[in-house]
Amino acid sequence: MEKYIGTKEIKATEMNREDYNQLRGWKVPSNENPLDAGYLVEYPNQEPNVEGYEGYVSWSPKQVFERTYKQLDSMTFGLAIEAMKNGHRVARRGWNGKNMFIVYMSPLYLPPYNTADTFRKVNDRTSKWIGEDTPLDSQGYFAMFTANQKWQPGWLASQNDMLADDWEVLK
Repeated sequence: MEKYIGTKEIKATEMNREDYNQLRGWKVPSNENPLDAGYLVEYPNQEPNVEGYEGYVSWSPKQVFERTYKQLDSMTFGLAIEAMKNGHRVARRGWNGKNMFIVYMSPLYLPPYNTADTFRKVNDRTSKWIGEDTPLDSQGYFAMFTANQKWQPGWLASQNDMLADDWEVLK
């Protein structure tokens, strides 16, 4: 078998093996313990396989689940990056009262400043530096919304930020 590593956002709730099998209309095999602790796991944005759920439903043993998943309020920086790339705002737990957060700004292409009849194009502030005939072809970057309510493009994480386990997804 090949090795894999994954990151995905899921929904989950504690459920033992017997309750999961009842939900699915299955009988627990005789060589499995119906009282095994575990989690009902729902994978959003996947085709539903159980009535009443929006995504694909599965079951995971408690130890496997707890080694694999973290709640969205206690993530590593690596998981916070994945969350940002999936469109979420993130922050360190201590930042919340200050309304600070980090987002991923995806790559952006804009036609040159001197382009006619287009809704979006390079603005005069940018064309001053790159020229009126040059399109803007921006790479993706991280930006911070600061405690002063200002955007800080090109935010860089500190060593403490990168090693912290207190990153959370903001609603």
